[in-house]
Amino acid sequence: MRTFTGTRVHAAAHDSPLRGRVAVVTGAARGVGEALARRLSADGMRIALLGREEKTLARAAAALTSSSICVETDVTDQAALDEAARQIEERLGPASVVVANAGIAAGGPFSRTAADLWRRVVDVNLVGSANTARAFLPQLTRTHGYFLQIASTAAFGSAPMMSAYCASKAGAESFAQALRGEVEPDGVTVGIAYLHWTGTDMVAGIDDHPVLRALRRHQPWFARRVHSPDQVADWLATGIAHRARHVYAPPWLRWCQPLRPLFPSVVARVARRELREPSTGELGADVGVLGAGGRADWETFLSTTRPGTTPGRE
Repeated sequence: MRTFTGTRVHAAAHDSPLRGRVAVVTGAARGVGEALARRLSADGMRIALLGREEKTLARAAAALTSSSICVETDVTDQAALDEAARQIEERLGPASVVVANAGIAAGGPFSRTAADLWRRVVDVNLVGSANTARAFLPQLTRTHGYFLQIASTAAFGSAPMMSAYCASKAGAESFAQALRGEVEPDGVTVGIAYLHWTGTDMVAGIDDHPVLRALRRHQPWFARRVHSPDQVADWLATGIAHRARHVYAPPWLRWCQPLRPLFPSVVARVARRELREPSTGELGADVGVLGAGGRADWETFLSTTRPGTTPGRE
């Protein structure tokens, strides 16, 4: 675990109920995490960025307009997160907002996905979220703070070829719901954010990836739109400012909640049709981690658990 700090302050940060408080964002080196860190910094919050890629994390910190600390750490390592929490409180103060955003995805058939890759997705997305909550709940309890779990529409209906990601996001949603009931008496609010197609490196070249292309093409036209990380960060920041129990990005997703019991049968019907298509072989040909951030995590994991392994798809 490495730490590095920045102290540049933007005098023009507009007035905000969050101003001067501390926000912790995991998975802050790229994508939604990086955009959210910038947005909360612009609101005058002091920012702690947690991530796996030291150089990318440092570049993200350099764009902030408020005091910050970066901690290079793995959310699956509880001891490292506990130490990060200690350093953050010592340098910035106790956290008032914690965003469990770190996540990776792997696409491809379950039978062809390496067991340790499948498990790694679940460890980062679900266990990592629980580890984050465990490390920072003492601070959030003292500040009567807000914990935001980043979930996904993958929790609404599980899609073939994305079993680890869907299982982990459904699990993260369920974890956050259970945690909410436990910590509300202590003054801690737990929110769940549901993200749809977002223009991160995880879905870069979405129409070139057979798994993601198949998932997207059966959705209504308005549901196929890919939103920028900055737009999603704005929705998330608004939810954080209001301590929202649910944050939808995009907002129309809230109308999907009552329809969730229908989604499994709809997805199953679409999947049966898709898997009868000649493209089934193509769907099974592309197995591996999605996005540069996910690949960086997986390659680091391989280098530490299986020395001598050449990073790449399993």
